[in-house]
Amino acid sequence: MTTVEADVRGVLGRLADAWNSGDAAAYARLFTEDADYVTYFGLNFPGRDAIESAHRALFEGPLKGSKLTGQLGASAKVRFVRPDVAVVVVGGGSSLTGADTTDEGRESTVSFVLVREGGEWLITAFQNTRVSDPRS
Repeated sequence: MTTVEADVRGVLGRLADAWNSGDAAAYARLFTEDADYVTYFGLNFPGRDAIESAHRALFEGPLKGSKLTGQLGASAKVRFVRPDVAVVVVGGGSSLTGADTTDEGRESTVSFVLVREGGEWLITAFQNTRVSDPRS
């Protein structure tokens, strides 16, 4: 693994740490000012301020004490489309009770686009899609 790839994976690790700590400000700081954050049900939170506000409400309300499960940074597929742009796809999940295992029905595939700005990697696009069986 290259140093640059490790840096990108590190952003995802910090994202999981911020979520697991319920820290909306730290979570949002990992996004560009103009990022797009698309939830699994299709709602877009445009911009860092909206991402922080939405996650503050979630972390203080229905997702309080929740935990992202798995090793978000470690299991990701990272592809550099330019030296300063990375596309990342990763499977993951969450536990509403803070357990280390994924709750049934909470598995997702998440896509990220990260850009290098001012020497640091930031997320500029996020798309969360729930894993489901199309036959059901």
